[in-house]
Amino acid sequence: MVAGTPDAAGHHTPLLVLHPTSRSPRFMLRYLIKRLLFFIPALFMVSLVAFALSKLAPGDPVLIMSRSRADETMRNLVDAERVYREYSRLLGLDKPVFYFAFSNQAFPDSLYRIINPERQQTLRKLLYQFGNWPALESYYQAIRPVETELRQLLATKATDEVIEHLRITQGIYTTFDTAGIRNRLVALNTFGNTIPENKTLHTAVDNLQEAYRQLCQHPQRSRLFLPAIHWYGFDNQYHRWLSSCLQGNFGVSYLDGRPVSRKIREALRWTLRLNLTAIFLAYLLAIPLGVQMARRAHSSFDRSMTLILFLLYSLPSFWVATTLLIFFTTPEYGMQFFTITGISDIPAGASWGQRISENIRHMVLPVFCLTYGSLAFISRQMRNALLEVLQQDFIRTARAKGLPERVVIWKHGFRNALFPIITLFGSIFPAVIAGSVIIEVIFNVPGMGKLTVDSIRSQDWPMVYTILLLSALLTMVGLLVSDMLYAIADPRVNYQEKTT
Repeated sequence: MVAGTPDAAGHHTPLLVLHPTSRSPRFMLRYLIKRLLFFIPALFMVSLVAFALSKLAPGDPVLIMSRSRADETMRNLVDAERVYREYSRLLGLDKPVFYFAFSNQAFPDSLYRIINPERQQTLRKLLYQFGNWPALESYYQAIRPVETELRQLLATKATDEVIEHLRITQGIYTTFDTAGIRNRLVALNTFGNTIPENKTLHTAVDNLQEAYRQLCQHPQRSRLFLPAIHWYGFDNQYHRWLSSCLQGNFGVSYLDGRPVSRKIREALRWTLRLNLTAIFLAYLLAIPLGVQMARRAHSSFDRSMTLILFLLYSLPSFWVATTLLIFFTTPEYGMQFFTITGISDIPAGASWGQRISENIRHMVLPVFCLTYGSLAFISRQMRNALLEVLQQDFIRTARAKGLPERVVIWKHGFRNALFPIITLFGSIFPAVIAGSVIIEVIFNVPGMGKLTVDSIRSQDWPMVYTILLLSALLTMVGLLVSDMLYAIADPRVNYQEKTT
């Protein structure tokens, strides 16, 4: 009987126990419930990692979405800020990031209301320089009147000089070094002197200069060393994102504004076709081949198949895929047997036979590239596991009883050699959904792998981190399925917690 092994603290962890009696459904059910309960903290940690990575991802989500939609209003200086805020509210960026935040007393609890990430980062750097939020807030708010006056001047006097100084004013929002700020203020003051009749602009520029002067003269850097905790409650970005994910709503794509779940469903059907077919073929061929190699161990058949499988496993999939693509899909070599273009362009009125034919022409090469490596690896695992089982005493006893070799191999040996194969099968779940990035990109298959690459290239982070979350979930499901299959393959497996 196998007991749990002690950890560093002296506790014993649960293990799959080989019990001489048949397994109890009650213990299996209790084990299943415990494993499902373990999913909750694991998924919570995965969601935290995925959300944190999405916040650390480069680029401004609002600008990415507006750029991908070619929104002309974002190019309009008058409407840009209004549209920016509308997109921010749509994405939930106008809320605090998490339930709480560890900070210092120089930082206010309302800094998240500065939605523009570049401007918010500038304010953080200025706070680290001066530590005086009231003075910094007054300086920040003094920029707006100058910008407003220049916008009004632009409406009546649209010259290059006015446009340039409007851009200089907007640049103050994201400038944190002292020399840069002062140069911009001097430029604004010089420009204001060229239009003495505009007293409102003069006043706004003077107020801005005075606000910056007060900020520089009254630093409070000691507040940077006093800790503070800001509590925001449940109305935050993470809680909103997690609640939506639990309801099956993973947000919208930055690229085209479509729901993430819909794009994943469209890509998933192609990935499932490829991977399920490849997995079925790999196991269908690998298991009998591995059994025959174990039965005829050290024979010429075993040695030749070992060499062939070693060569197959050593061939890089991207090289094989590229080679097949060149030789079997182009007319230059006279072997244009397959196609990779128009994979989803089968006419709606096509017959069942036409659909099957087109799918075969598109799927043969990528399925082959996904199958041959798995075939080689699974065959070797099957061969080694069965060869070890065939050397056990109970196999010799079965042969001594006069049982047919077929019964000895498949009924007694094969079932006891399934544990490595089941472990491999449990690890397949995330790969089935996540797809094969290399193969799908090379063969232009619109599946999950290609969707991931395209999303990274276009900075469509909701797509990327939703796929990450689903892959983590399916990894845990795969491990749970493996444990259940262990009990089916071997009746001695009993899911009890044993301690010494």
